[in-house]
Amino acid sequence: MGKHTVLGQLSGCWTTTQLNARQEGEACVYQGQNIKTAGLMEMLSRVTFMKIPRPEITQVSPYRMAGRDYRWKSPSPPYFENYGFQQDNNNAFSRPVQPNFYEAFQPPRPQLSPAPHYIPQVSTIHSVPAINEHKSQTWWTPRRKKIACIVAATSVLIALLIVGAVLCWYFVTMSCQMKCGTSGSCVRSIQWCDGVAQCPGGEDESYCVRMYGPDFQLQAYIPATSSWLSVCNENWGDSQGRSVCQDMGYSTYVKSSSVSATSATEGYLKLNTSVVNGKLQSRIYKSSFCTSGVVTLRCIECGSSTKNVENRIVGGSQASLGDWPWQVSLQYNERHVCGGSIITSNYILTAAHCVEGAYSSPYAWTVYVGSISRSTAGIRYYVKSVIGHQKYDTKTKNNDVALMRLKISILFSSTVQPVCLPNAGMPWASGQSCWTSGWGATYEGGTSSNVLNAAMVPLIDADTCNRPAVYNGAVTSTMICAGYLRGGIDSCQGDSGGPLVTKTNSLWWLVGDTSWGTGCANVNKPGVYGNITEFLPWIFLQMQTYG
Repeated sequence: MGKHTVLGQLSGCWTTTQLNARQEGEACVYQGQNIKTAGLMEMLSRVTFMKIPRPEITQVSPYRMAGRDYRWKSPSPPYFENYGFQQDNNNAFSRPVQPNFYEAFQPPRPQLSPAPHYIPQVSTIHSVPAINEHKSQTWWTPRRKKIACIVAATSVLIALLIVGAVLCWYFVTMSCQMKCGTSGSCVRSIQWCDGVAQCPGGEDESYCVRMYGPDFQLQAYIPATSSWLSVCNENWGDSQGRSVCQDMGYSTYVKSSSVSATSATEGYLKLNTSVVNGKLQSRIYKSSFCTSGVVTLRCIECGSSTKNVENRIVGGSQASLGDWPWQVSLQYNERHVCGGSIITSNYILTAAHCVEGAYSSPYAWTVYVGSISRSTAGIRYYVKSVIGHQKYDTKTKNNDVALMRLKISILFSSTVQPVCLPNAGMPWASGQSCWTSGWGATYEGGTSSNVLNAAMVPLIDADTCNRPAVYNGAVTSTMICAGYLRGGIDSCQGDSGGPLVTKTNSLWWLVGDTSWGTGCANVNKPGVYGNITEFLPWIFLQMQTYG
C-alpha cells in the first residue's frame, strides 16, 4: 500500500506513522463514521487535500506512553497537509520506528463536537438607507420644494428689511447731522436749538432766531421738524423784541412791527404768555393759524446812504463823502493794508487773509472811519481783538472772513453808518447789481489810491464762475462772484476785505467781502468775494461770545 501523508485531528485515528504502525483492519472514527484502517487508507489515497499550515507546538502531551497518547482530545475541524502523490518508499520501514511525540492541546472546551463558528462582518450594503432615500425622495415633492423656496426668500427679505431698518436708525440717530464749528463735534439735529448747549462753544444755541427777507421777519428754528417758522405778532411787544436782539448779539434795539402772514404749510409760532423769562425758543409753541400777522424786528439802524444809484457811472468813479458810510480803512502801523465794513458800533467785518500771520495781533491795527481820502484822516478807533474764521484756508481762500472788535463803540453820523447784514431768503440772483469800493490800485501792479473809488459789478452765478475757462471749480459755497467776464472793471490790490453791497427795499446790504481774483479786471477773471450769507451763524456767534 502506498504511503500518504495525512495531517489533522481524527477522533480515534492516527497520523501516517501511526497508520503504518497499526494493524490492518483496526477501526477508527472519521467524521462520525467507523472506518477500518485499510478502508481509511484506501479512501484517503483517492482524495486530494488542501495544504493547511501546521500549528506551532508549544507543549508535549503528559499522557504520552509507548508512542500513544491516552488523553481524551476534543475534536476540532481537521486540517491537512497534502504533499501530493509520492512514490512508495520500500525502505520506509527499514529504519526503526521512532516513538511518536504528540503536542499538548489546550484544555478541552465544553463543546463536545465542532459547531459552526460565526464571525460577524460589516456589510457594505445597507437596506435602511435605501428605504430612507426612497422616503426622502417621496417626501421632497415639487410642491414642497416651492414652499421651501418661498419660505427662504421671505426669510431673506425680512432679514434685509431688519438690516435696513437698523442702518436707517443708526444714520438718523447716531450719525453726525450737524457739526460744531470750533470743535467739529457732532450734534444731532434734534439737539440743535433745544435750549441746552451741546457744542463746547455753544454754536448749537447761537443761531436759533433769525431775520428773514428784506422786511426783517422774525423766525425761530424748530428742531423737531428742522424748519424755520415765523412768529405771530399776538402778545408780542418791545420787551420781547429787545430780549431777542440781545440774544442775537446786538447791543441795540430799534423796533418791532408786523406784516401780513403769508400762507405757511408748516404753521406758525406763538408766544406763551405763561412763560416770562428765558430765550425765545423756550417761550413759544406751534400753531396752525396766525391772524395777527407776523413779527418784524429791527435791532439796528443800517443801510442808509446818500448814494443815488440811478446816476451811477459804469466803469468806476471816485466816491463822495457819505456814499459808502460803512467803508473803513484798516491800517497796520499807520499804513493802509485792507478795507472793511461797519456792521455794528463795536464790530468791523473784513477778510481773514488780511489778518493772518503777524497781522493777527490787534495792537498795531487802527481803524479810520468817515473819510474818503487817505491823506485826510478820519476818526480813528483802536482794535481790542482780531477774530479770524477758524476754518479759513490760506490756499483756497475758503471761509475768508474776520471780525475786529473795537475798544470803544463807533459814534454814528450821516457819514458813518453800519451796513445791513443780509437776512436769510434775500431775493438776489445772477445779474443783481452790486458795488465794490476801496482804496485799492486802479490798475494791476499799481499802488493804492489816495481817494475812495467805487464800481458797479453784477453778480455771477457759481456755475459760470466754475467753468474751466473761468475759475475751474475753485469757487465754493463760501464765495460769490461779481464782475464782468469781458474784464475792464474789478476790484484790485488794496481793496481786500472791503464791501460788496447791493440796494434792496431802499436799504444797502452787505453781500460780500473782497477776497481774491486772478489779476485785476482780466478777461474771464471776475472778482471773488466772501459770501456773507453763509457766514451769518459764525458772525452772530462771535458777537454773542465777545459782546
